[in-house]
Amino acid sequence: MSRPHRWHVQETGTGPLILLLHGAGGSTHSFRALIPILAASFHVVAIDLPGQGFTQLGARHRCGLDTMAEDVLALCTHEGWQPEAIIGHSAGGALALRLSGSLLSPQGHPPAIIGINAALDTFQGLAGVLFPVLAKLLAAVPFTARVFSATSGTPARVTALIRGTGSELDSYGLDLYRRLVADRDHADATLLMMAQWELDSLLKSLPDLTARTLLIAGERDKTVPPDVSQKAAQQIPDAAFVLLKDVGHLAHEEDPERISRQILDFLEN
Repeated sequence: MSRPHRWHVQETGTGPLILLLHGAGGSTHSFRALIPILAASFHVVAIDLPGQGFTQLGARHRCGLDTMAEDVLALCTHEGWQPEAIIGHSAGGALALRLSGSLLSPQGHPPAIIGINAALDTFQGLAGVLFPVLAKLLAAVPFTARVFSATSGTPARVTALIRGTGSELDSYGLDLYRRLVADRDHADATLLMMAQWELDSLLKSLPDLTARTLLIAGERDKTVPPDVSQKAAQQIPDAAFVLLKDVGHLAHEEDPERISRQILDFLEN
């Protein structure tokens, strides 16, 4: 596997390659219902981001957008992956767009990008000042991740966290998140990612992106408001925006059939 991390990869299906990137605090588990549908037509590769899920973090300073993109690119080069499309959820959508200028499909064009509730906006107002500072402090303080995991990894707390995103998951989906939240290393890497995340350069580059792009937003999303994707789609030259009712931030887990139809229709066209 490509350094500096020890990557966890899930791979299935045959055909053109699709790369799946989860959001901050998630893992490949979030694509559990989407992968079998896509694998009927595509070679699907899903990875856990550095330090999250089962990927072991190899360098604590490489959890920001640009460094993470560099490391995912190195992994793709090492494995010989040339994706026809990259699907990213939340922060994974921002990472997908960052990668679009560096990866090429076998035909020599940038991979198509599908963002599901893509996190393509900075924090506004006072939160824009306080949140990055708070995240950096939490990531720097010893035992913060252990305390967070111990206090937040209860079924009731996880249910409240998920509902706070505007999504409703079944008991199995909630239990998968409970296991993640209870993992101290996963919580630590998520805090590091938040502390190092910086979107300004990506947002400035949106008008220069050449990849075909589809931005899907859930109307009930309380984490990334739908107008974030709508505004970003207006800036990207070859982008479409789709608003889906009755789903929140975890739309691909709530209604994988509807999300997969949007993805497949986009790619087939």
